[in-house]
Amino acid sequence: MPERMFPLPPGEDPEKNKKGSEKSTLTPEQDEVLEKVAKKVVEKRMTVPALMFIESVKPLNFIGSQVMVFFEPIVQTIFDFKGYTTFREAIEDRENVEILMQKIEKYDADSVKLEKAYKMMRREHLKNKSFWYKVKIWFVGWRVPNEQVRDYAHKLAEEERQKQEQADREKKIGKTGFDK
Repeated sequence: MPERMFPLPPGEDPEKNKKGSEKSTLTPEQDEVLEKVAKKVVEKRMTVPALMFIESVKPLNFIGSQVMVFFEPIVQTIFDFKGYTTFREAIEDRENVEILMQKIEKYDADSVKLEKAYKMMRREHLKNKSFWYKVKIWFVGWRVPNEQVRDYAHKLAEEERQKQEQADREKKIGKTGFDK
């Protein structure tokens, strides 16, 4: 084993200090800020542009966090963001940027399910209505409480799961002439 020019302090493992070997951990405050950012991106329907931007600048995440340090006095005088420094600290690590992207994708998937359920509820509601009622709804809009849409989305997911289980059972057993 070659002699080290600068020996490590006692008790430190050189393998542990290699870049990428330690798992990045988020503090609860950083996790909360990343959750807020992900929810806001999905709420504004900017999922695809945000993911494309984050993916393209991911190698420059540390430089971006240092730019945020540079602009912090200006931003803090105009806006009063409590999570600005927490977000800046979180995006310094590339694994946290990946976590942010995963959170955005997760919330977008939930949003797509809710939107699908809302559209199906609206289609069922307008099924036997008159033309003029549909025109009125087109101009005025149709609102449903979020709880009803979530319940309907859960019902649709349950029905889809049951259909998948039935298809798997039929695939295992096979069709016979005696099946109904």
